[in-house]
Amino acid sequence: MEDDASPPMNPQPPAPLNPQPPAAGESDSSASRPRRRSRGGWWIVLLLLLAAAGGYYYWHSTVVAAKATAAATAAKKGGDVTPVVGARARRGNIGVYDPGLGSVTPIYTDTIKSRVDGELMSVLYREGSIVNKGDPLFEIDPKPYAAALMQAEGQLARDQALLANARIDLARYELLVPQKAVPEQTLATQRATVNQYEGIVKTDQGMVDAAKVNLDYCHISAHITGLVGLRLVDPGNIVHASDTNGLVVITQMDPISVIFTIEEGLLPAVLQKMRAGQTLEVDAYDADNKKKLSQGTLTTVDNEIDQTTATVRMRATFDNKDNSLFPSQFVNIKMLVQQKNGVVLLTTAAIQRNSNATFVYLVQPDSTVTVRNIQVGTSEGDDSEITSGLAAGDVVVMTGADKLQEGSKVNVQVLGEQPKPQPPGQPQAKPASAKATKPGGKG
Repeated sequence: MEDDASPPMNPQPPAPLNPQPPAAGESDSSASRPRRRSRGGWWIVLLLLLAAAGGYYYWHSTVVAAKATAAATAAKKGGDVTPVVGARARRGNIGVYDPGLGSVTPIYTDTIKSRVDGELMSVLYREGSIVNKGDPLFEIDPKPYAAALMQAEGQLARDQALLANARIDLARYELLVPQKAVPEQTLATQRATVNQYEGIVKTDQGMVDAAKVNLDYCHISAHITGLVGLRLVDPGNIVHASDTNGLVVITQMDPISVIFTIEEGLLPAVLQKMRAGQTLEVDAYDADNKKKLSQGTLTTVDNEIDQTTATVRMRATFDNKDNSLFPSQFVNIKMLVQQKNGVVLLTTAAIQRNSNATFVYLVQPDSTVTVRNIQVGTSEGDDSEITSGLAAGDVVVMTGADKLQEGSKVNVQVLGEQPKPQPPGQPQAKPASAKATKPGGKG
């Protein structure tokens, strides 16, 4: 215990409370060197602290900015809702058509001409009306032909009397010859006379019949049922059987035909179906190819291909009770060659295209959109066949696609369906119009 309490062997004297500065001329290098080393260490520590503070500020500002950007994007996606009009894919039928250009051509066209010469007395029809077969159209002065008929009938009556007298003489001679009362030469001559008068009577009868025909030709009637056009000759003019131009033209309106052309390469499929006994439907559209005028059937195919145009002519027949087709009218033709049943159909206006793909903006259950590539098959009218990429019931954006991108949130109103009620604070969708047009979207 004593050893532990004993003081150290070489105790150091305590430092003076007021140390004296070194005398002049004495070197204080031992004191000055530690002080300079201490000042340099503080500067290094300070620089390290400044560098750490700068790094922390840069890291903090970057992270905060990234979080702010992500929050803004999320807020935009979650808060900014774009109103759009959508279309729902459905299952249905669509036809494959061969297009063509054609002209309405009446099956029968009748140019009425006069068969006799004479003055045109009257016109018995109303221009632009429908006339039936046998209806009177024109009257030519019949008096000259009635007089000619009377002359022919008089000549016939005179020659018939001479023939009757010759036959009486022949009968008498036939009784007298056996009795040797007259020579046989007289009987033979009388028989020749009877034959001569019979020939004259036949000629006279032919003249009578010809005169009757000419008299009938003075009354001109319609040969077919159809639409009568404007008259080409006015009453009071002299008409001739040799005139080049007729008096009027009648065209059959119901049924009526369209002669059209299709490409040479489409002919084999058409001929194959016709040989199999199938009836091909043909639709006639107006010059703008928008309004359907009438529907008919293919009736015949021409017997050669036009090598200058590589097309073949065909005739289709149409019922034309409403006169929707007019002679010489230009029409667009669509001939149905195949019917596809139970395929996925989509409004063509909803399909977007760019240089790389054909796609749609598919509306997902969470009301966001995603870009979906699709394959398009047959297109007809406002509908297109979707061979891949969509299923029946899918909703895609039809109008407003130019404002969308992947993940955009939308308020969609499906065309032809009632709008769904929206949460309070959001604008209520209006019913989509059936006249919505294809947007000028991407691509």
